[in-house]
Amino acid sequence: MPDPSNLQSEFKYFSAEVFTNVYDGVNQIKMPKSLMILGFSNDKDAAIPVRHDNYIFRREVLRDLLAFLRKPNGDALFITGPTGSGKTSVVNEVCARLNWPVQLLTLNNRFEFNQLTGHFTYSSQKEGGAPEMTFQYGPLAKAMKYGHVLVLNEIDLADAGELAGLNDVLEGRPLVLADNAGEIIHPHPLFRVVATANSCGNGDGTGRYMGVQQLNLAFLDRFRFLEVGYQSPDVEETLLEKTVPAMKPVLASMVRLANEIRTLFSEGRISLTMSTRTLLRWAQISNDFRNSPNALEYGLQRSLLIRSEPEEARAVLNLCETVFGDAWTKNSSN
Repeated sequence: MPDPSNLQSEFKYFSAEVFTNVYDGVNQIKMPKSLMILGFSNDKDAAIPVRHDNYIFRREVLRDLLAFLRKPNGDALFITGPTGSGKTSVVNEVCARLNWPVQLLTLNNRFEFNQLTGHFTYSSQKEGGAPEMTFQYGPLAKAMKYGHVLVLNEIDLADAGELAGLNDVLEGRPLVLADNAGEIIHPHPLFRVVATANSCGNGDGTGRYMGVQQLNLAFLDRFRFLEVGYQSPDVEETLLEKTVPAMKPVLASMVRLANEIRTLFSEGRISLTMSTRTLLRWAQISNDFRNSPNALEYGLQRSLLIRSEPEEARAVLNLCETVFGDAWTKNSSN
């Protein structure tokens, strides 16, 4: 493993004030000035995620994620939560503020371990040059070599046998690239692994998430866990107001409807839910058409209801009339 003392030019400590828009569930809080957070000094790496200044952090989630990035103690991090709750976005937004590059791969049932390590490709090294065989590092190899965060999205969609190839890496052992003349990559001190999933790795007993598989117990034992739910109503309303301020008169009702739908979904009474991502999409589409009649219904149809069963769509529309009252059939800008 590289000696951290030789990497000081890469390290940088950021003041916690770099994290604005932090909420405790209701109130915005200020991060203590004395708290210093480890990151990278180079802000030009192409793998650094794009920062969104309007992003709202949850204090508890931010605390746990920063603690893991600072001192993982040999663990990887498994983030679980419902669809669209912000599992991946919180990692990207934190890393964007710390100049911490991210290697991201979304897994599926055709995932093979060599997608992470790399492969040979026949290509030119410079424009107009003669093509030649070169080894292209995969996201795992890059992350281990340069100290990036490896994010494995939808990890519970992958075959448990293929994921077993990560066991040695998660134990802190080097990665051996047999296809590249046995090259050995020792883990960089800032190498981190984060997995995200809708389940906790034990399968999906609800039937809501197709393709979810049960993961190997020995594999799961190498993770610490973090649960990310939806934002509180006050925070979701604040997020919407920052993004679509023209919709402010109806934002509270939009958030209320989203939570009514989530309750019905959790009770098993309907098969669709409204994530924060879908809620934001609804507000943006409605805002784009706010000068048209019934822009709210137009936006809701295109963000959620067209993909739902007809009877469930009717139930949601009936709920809209109760939640919004007269505003439902009026121009949403009034």
